[in-house]
Amino acid sequence: DLDFPLAAHLEPFRAAFARQEATPSKLQREVSSTLDRHLGWSHFFEYKTPEAFSLDLAEPDSKVAVEVDGPSHFLKDVLKGTYVVNGPTRFKERLLRKLGWTVAHVAFFSWDHKSEAERRNLLADTLAQVKKQQQRLTPEA
Repeated sequence: DLDFPLAAHLEPFRAAFARQEATPSKLQREVSSTLDRHLGWSHFFEYKTPEAFSLDLAEPDSKVAVEVDGPSHFLKDVLKGTYVVNGPTRFKERLLRKLGWTVAHVAFFSWDHKSEAERRNLLADTLAQVKKQQQRLTPEA
């Protein structure tokens, strides 16, 4: 039971949010293709969770998501020249983790200007990190 003034409008808000069309980027398509063709990671493209979150690439049965983060997901420290993940991206990840998802990220600056072999290695490392995270979260039987 939600206790806030807009609770009565929650379902229309959720429905409107869920109807938003995804606009996959070239980067997202490249990452998806590499994961599928070269690493054999079978996944859904632009998967919508029951809570209406749009995930770039997802394996719903194991609750693994790979988010492909372009420049709009970051703030840039112009003095240092470094990128920092922005608030909305951090918040979405926090919510997904609360819902039981393991979330990995592929940032545009770690993908751009890399060879095909470097990209495959990046994604292989990303999937290996996800498996380690899941092992830490899964209690021993």
